[in-house]
Amino acid sequence: MTIRFDGRVAIVTGAGNGLGRVHALELARRGAKLVINDFGGSRDGKGGSSEAAQKVVEEIRAAGGEAISNGANVCDFAQVQDMVAQAKAAFGRVDVLINNAGILRDKTFSKMEMADFQAVVDVHLTGSANCSKAVWETMREQNYGRILMTTSASGLFGNFGQANYGAAKMALVGLMHMLHVEGAKNNIRVNTIAPIGATRMTEDVMPPEMLAAVQPEKVTPAALFLVSENAPSRITLSAGGGAFTSTRLVDTEPVYLAGADCSVEGVAEHFASITDWDTQRPYEHSNGQVQALMEAVMNGLKATA
Repeated sequence: MTIRFDGRVAIVTGAGNGLGRVHALELARRGAKLVINDFGGSRDGKGGSSEAAQKVVEEIRAAGGEAISNGANVCDFAQVQDMVAQAKAAFGRVDVLINNAGILRDKTFSKMEMADFQAVVDVHLTGSANCSKAVWETMREQNYGRILMTTSASGLFGNFGQANYGAAKMALVGLMHMLHVEGAKNNIRVNTIAPIGATRMTEDVMPPEMLAAVQPEKVTPAALFLVSENAPSRITLSAGGGAFTSTRLVDTEPVYLAGADCSVEGVAEHFASITDWDTQRPYEHSNGQVQALMEAVMNGLKATA
């Protein structure tokens, strides 16, 4: 079955270039009406121009689609609210939000200025929260919404010189978890993608042969699946070069330490058991983990009574 977006309205941030542009073009090709958002800044977030966004709009219109451009800075909630109002005035609704806008200011943590830490967190985390908040009530009223966060392997697993970027990207996974829980009753599905793509964000951190293999077009299939009508929710997919994986948080089986064992030395002695990943399991929500811990405590107390 072909996945279509006919009648759907999508906002894609950072859509003037790279991954966002390709996501937007494919959404339009599959029938969606688009708001092409791009602040137009450089890779580190400086400057600003609407030219890139307008070019993508022209591409979509030339192919027979419908699109408008928007230059909102995702860090500015008032501008983001205006963007959503513009979308609704033009198209009547907002069904899909792809939070793709991002910047890089890489340095080792020892050399990083806190202003650069804050700037990256502002764009990736606060920007995604701003955009999600701005569409949230509309999606609740419609009883339909699809939101995609953009995380990174740097956030999921760590990478040298990207403390600001990695912290923001991992935080987006937490935001996904919370919005999934709160949006479920209103058919709002929230997912996260960790892309590996040849863009201006990665052009100087990958060798040429790898850049050639990981064109943005190979990420977009996962992104669009995660915002489609039959999308899952609370899923993190990694995508690059045509390869796809899924990542999730898991917890080990609780180990109860009784009496004198509940000490610094006891944790050290039982550390191998506490970190035994053969016992791993996921939880649908935080209460699951709390319940597992408390069951271990109550069973342990009964056994030692």
